[in-house]
Parts: sequence; structure tokens; C-alpha cells
Amino acid sequence: MVSIVAVEDILRINRKMSLDSFIDRVKPIIEAVKNRGDEALIEFTEKFDKVKLKSIKVSDDEIDEAYELVDDDLVDALELAKRNIEKFHSITSPQDLFVDFDFYVLGKKYVPLESVGLYVPGGRASYPSTALMAGIPASIAGVERIVVCTPPSGNGRVNPLTLVACDLAGVHEIYRVGGAQAIAAMAYGTETIKPVLKIAGPGNVYVTAAKILVSKDVAVDMPAGPSEILVIADESADVELIALDCLAQLEHDPMAVAVLLTTSEKVAREVANLVKKFADEQNVDNLKIAVVSSIDEALEISNKFAPEHLELVFDGAEKAINKVKNAGSVFLGEWSGVAFGDYASGTNHILPTAGYARMYSGLSVETFMKSITFQQLREDGVKMLGDSVVRIAKAEGLSYHAISIKRRLERLEK
Repeated sequence: MVSIVAVEDILRINRKMSLDSFIDRVKPIIEAVKNRGDEALIEFTEKFDKVKLKSIKVSDDEIDEAYELVDDDLVDALELAKRNIEKFHSITSPQDLFVDFDFYVLGKKYVPLESVGLYVPGGRASYPSTALMAGIPASIAGVERIVVCTPPSGNGRVNPLTLVACDLAGVHEIYRVGGAQAIAAMAYGTETIKPVLKIAGPGNVYVTAAKILVSKDVAVDMPAGPSEILVIADESADVELIALDCLAQLEHDPMAVAVLLTTSEKVAREVANLVKKFADEQNVDNLKIAVVSSIDEALEISNKFAPEHLELVFDGAEKAINKVKNAGSVFLGEWSGVAFGDYASGTNHILPTAGYARMYSGLSVETFMKSITFQQLREDGVKMLGDSVVRIAKAEGLSYHAISIKRRLERLEK
């Protein structure tokens, strides 16, 4: 049942998955892939996905065939989404910095990672949107080698829609393997799959556990868990749209969470009733509703909750964005349904969950880059900074640090 709960109960909702048992199950899978490579991938794919792989890598012919199998209108929809994702992520890409301080120059340059691995969930369902959301920022970053691993469907092939999305996103290699074994393959390599430097993308608990285990050897994007939404609404809100947006998140996963904070008891009751009316087999028990005294109180709770998706549906919502400190992505006003961000508005849908928005950002071009600082001192810069550097170096007992600068000062005195 949908619960209308006390405000303080919202922050008690447990969104952290206990991964201990899953990590124990995943360890032998990762070790097997490290030790036996492709043989282990084929074995685990048959065991978990019920597919006997004839080949691990998706061929160019399969990608070409995918365009013939996918409806033209769907390809057009993916291309529209691609253009918007590309536009937003290009504009928000990190820019090199070059600052002249008169006596010396300091700077910061961004360089792409040489290789990245992207996990795209699949198997029984197709998630072409995730291929776009992960692949396009990596392409914009300039990554030389972009790899996708995605589970095969029952016929041993990758869903054609996912293949089209990967191709549109600029992915270079696609492999029909999923689960923890895919993460291990991208981290450590097999005969077919060369290892990568960073792994990104959402997945189930086994994928998440595997990412945590391999993170000591390769970089990973962020911890991920079931999807979630928090809605803040006043009496002016459209209750039907709120109910549908909550259900849209709950349909992702049995562990998905939806929260409504509203200043109106009427809105609380009507949303609860509509969710019960609309819900089919979804886990509506995971929708919690609380009545708050003010929008400011709701925003304060939201910042502590740090939701993946935050929907603001009240008068003056656009002005409240400055009060949002912790959220994966924010949706302002009743027209800004979360599904727009999931697919085609241009922002990224790979976002921190389970409160990790307090310290992580969503996936972006910067996810696939690293920064390098640089400096160039002029003679006047050496004179201005030299004595201070010498003093500090001596205080730390690092004599050659001090001497290396002192010699420069001496040479400038000649």
C-alpha cells in the first residue's frame, strides 16, 4: 500500500543495498575471468543468460543489419535524442584553462582517457538510451577506444535497437556479454576483449558489486543502486502527472523508491489514490508521501535525502533551484517529466543514487577525461616566489628542493 508517513520517516528510508553477499558471489566470477578469459565468459553466459555464445564480439554486419530491423521512426527518435545529448554535453564540456599572472603562467588542460568500458543493461529488455547517455559523452571527450558490454537476448544476439544506439553514439567495439563477468573482462581483459582504463554505466547488484571489486585496478564512475525520485509539490500541482512520474520510476526495479513531499493534505491523498488506481504490478509500497509545513522544509529534507531525480512542482519552482544542494538531476515545473531527461532532453540519466548525490555528480564528458596542470615561470616569477619556496622547503627538511630553487635565484643575480 501507498503510505502517508511522518516527515521524519522519509529520511529513514533505507536505499543502501547490502552488497556483502553479492560481493562474495561475484569474487569467483571475476577470478575465473582473470584466469580463464573467453572460456569463462562463454561458460557464465550459458549459465546466467542461457545462451551458448558462438562469438563474443558483435560484427559490423550485425550492426548494419540492425538498422534494417529497427523501425525508421525509432531510429529518428534515437537521432533526435542523440542531437540533444550531444548539444548539451558539448556545451558543458570542461575547457582548458590558461591564466597569465604577469610573472608566471598557470594552466589546466583536459585530456581524454585512452580507453573506457561502458556497461549497457540488456538481455530481456533493451536500453538504447543508456548506450546514448554513456557513449556520446565518451565520444565528445575524444576517447580513442570506447567499448560496450551488454547481455545477449535469448537468441544469442544483442537487441538491434541497442546496436543502433551504440553505433549512433560512436562506440568502437560491442561485446555480447553481461553481468559481473563483463565487468571483469573490461577490467582485466580476455583473449577477445582488451582491458580498459575506466568502467561506467548502470547495472544490477551483481554489476555494482563487480565494479566495487575491480575499482582497485581500474577507475569506475560512481556507486549505483535502484532508481528513485523525490517530488516536492504544493496545492497547485497536477496530481495525475505526479502519480504517473512516481510510477515511472517505480517500474524500473522492485527496489526503486518514490517520495512525495507536499504542503497539501489534499494533494497527498489524491496522489495516493491515483497511484493505487493506476498501478498494475508495480511495487507501490515503495512510494512514501509526507505532508510538510512549507516548501523550504521540503527542500531541506530533499537536500538531506539527496535524490537521484528531484522534481519541483510548485509556484516559483525555477527560483528554488538555487536552494538545491544535493540531487542527481532536477526537473522544474509540471511539464518537465523525468522521462524527458531519461531519453531526449539532453541531460544525462546515469546519475548517483542512494544518497550518493551528496558527493557524486552524474555522468558527463568530464567522466571520460583527466586534467593535467601546467606552469611556466618567468624570471620575475622566480624572484617573487623563490625565497618563500626555499624557506618552506627547508622547514620540511627537503634540502634539495630548497637548493634547486636557490640555484635559480643565484643565476638570476649574475
